[in-house]
Amino acid sequence: MVIDFASAKATDALLDYCEAKAVPVVLCTTGLSDEQVKRATEESIKKTAVLKSANMSLGINLLMKLLKEAADVLAPAGFDIEIVEKHHNRKLDAPSGTALALADSINEARDNEYEYVYDRSTRREKRRPKEIGISAVRGGNIVGDHDVIFAGCDEVITFSHSAYSRAVFAKGAVQAAIFLADKKTGLYDMSDVIG
Repeated sequence: MVIDFASAKATDALLDYCEAKAVPVVLCTTGLSDEQVKRATEESIKKTAVLKSANMSLGINLLMKLLKEAADVLAPAGFDIEIVEKHHNRKLDAPSGTALALADSINEARDNEYEYVYDRSTRREKRRPKEIGISAVRGGNIVGDHDVIFAGCDEVITFSHSAYSRAVFAKGAVQAAIFLADKKTGLYDMSDVIG
């Protein structure tokens, strides 16, 4: 079993190794190219089991599951949806892969009817009903905070997740490896692990 949190630059060599040895891989690295994702998918069908996730936290993955249910109730009722993510000042990408995964889970539940809006500073118009706003904050040593806000008339529901240590990602990766241990082939993600 390989659990990979390395750089996307190392993924091709890792996939070469896992394919040659038929070793299952928990692929935790983010920022993969479309070609790398395609290759991991093809490998999972032909050679060995692959579990790929944008975030290994069990809490975040449970949150994605809950957001689908919330979106099915709140979106038709006209609630606006916003995501605010906060990370340390050394994080290079914005928005985070996790923020996008949260937005994607909502959008999948709603037949991909939403567009993502990352910056309102250049827009001088009122908010459109079919958008998910995604804002990024960078500062200090914040490991990862994500708030998903459903704002309706006269009520607001906020789902929050805070990671206080990177250990949550390692714990989730170990749970994923345990799940993957008896699988021969197939492409999985953390939703398979949490059921």
